[in-house]
Amino acid sequence: MTTKAAPGPRTGQEDGTAPGARGRTRAGAVVARLRALPPTGAARREPCGPVRPEYPWLLPSAVADLTPARRARRTVRDWLVDGLCFLSALLVGVIGLDTLGRGASHAEVLVDVVLGLLACCALWVRRRAPLGLALVLMAVGLFSETSGGAILVSLFTLTVHRPFRYVAWVGSLTLLLVPPYYLLRPDPDLSVTGATAFVCVMVGTVIGWGMFVRARRQLVLSLRDRAARAEAEAALRAEHAQRLAREEIAREMHDVLAHRLSLLSVHAGALEFRPDAPRPEVRRAAGVIRDSAHEALQDLRQIIGVLRAGEEGGDPERPQPTLAALARLTEESRAAGADVDLAVDLAGRPPDTVPAATGRTAYRIVQEALTNARKHAPGAPVTCRVHGRPGEGLTVEIANTAPPGAPAPVPGSGQGLIGLRERAVLAGGRLEHGPAGNGGFRLTAWLPWPA
Repeated sequence: MTTKAAPGPRTGQEDGTAPGARGRTRAGAVVARLRALPPTGAARREPCGPVRPEYPWLLPSAVADLTPARRARRTVRDWLVDGLCFLSALLVGVIGLDTLGRGASHAEVLVDVVLGLLACCALWVRRRAPLGLALVLMAVGLFSETSGGAILVSLFTLTVHRPFRYVAWVGSLTLLLVPPYYLLRPDPDLSVTGATAFVCVMVGTVIGWGMFVRARRQLVLSLRDRAARAEAEAALRAEHAQRLAREEIAREMHDVLAHRLSLLSVHAGALEFRPDAPRPEVRRAAGVIRDSAHEALQDLRQIIGVLRAGEEGGDPERPQPTLAALARLTEESRAAGADVDLAVDLAGRPPDTVPAATGRTAYRIVQEALTNARKHAPGAPVTCRVHGRPGEGLTVEIANTAPPGAPAPVPGSGQGLIGLRERAVLAGGRLEHGPAGNGGFRLTAWLPWPA
């Protein structure tokens, strides 16, 4: 056995709207695990996002709209709220007009009313430019008593749609302008102190209410973002699981097909170099070739069928090979003409007591070693020793002497032992290989066997 082996694969917006013993049974369990995964296209589809609400027209456009890349259109609820805000601002303006009419001229009243109406009409664009609207209405409020309701609505909109730093600046500037305003235009029913306190309470209430609404919207959007992220991560995990399953299938198919094809090669070579062999030997060799080819094709059809279907199948899970199948494996190699000496020492325990994962890994190591021996050292005797006990681990030793003649080069070799090392490391063990002193090759592996 040389170091060459049969080729094998390796395994929130700023505005607050912000996954058996025979060769033909050895890939069965892997196929069943692959079928248990989501369909092939499921992991590659774009996440569909959170479920659309049943009544989006009852929600704000910032929350109901699921495509924030474009400007959200007003929902029915938005139109109703905007209409109520407009009517509320008008009502406050009418109340202010009653107070204004007691000591102002007709011209002042007319200018005040026009500015108040314009301020109320400007509220229909409050969602598009909340900061600019609040600054403009704050300036208008210095000359219009009837624009007080529109100013409060603009402050509420600014608080809902913009971070608190904007609200703090605009709200502070508004409160600073209140005392001078009432000094120049005193209220007939309240003192300057009383009027200033009343306005401060109103402004504080509006800003607090807006902060509560903004916090609720951010909570809803954060939950939606978490749901979308969780769905994307689940899709990635499903895709990763599918990739791992396919890599495992590739390793299993390498182990199975390399074993079968090496048997085909040995018997086909015997028929080629001994055309005058007795008919019983020719018949036996032809039978082995036929059986091995049939079993290899069965494995290929099974795997390709699953990969094409991409959905759960009805085939039951087939058993994976364990340490108990080593005897049958060596018998197959002997039937192909190999001289294999197998010895298993488990301190008096039957092979079934070895953990399934450890036994399967040991089986694959022996299988690959025998396959390499047939390809790279045909005719050389092979010794296989498997020994261990719980708590000490399981040791696998395979060695062969130098081949009788120079073996023919095998194209594409060099990856089988790398795959065995990876398999042993994944099982928590180790594997070493290299030339032996007698010109042959030696492979030693240790696998954990818990007590």
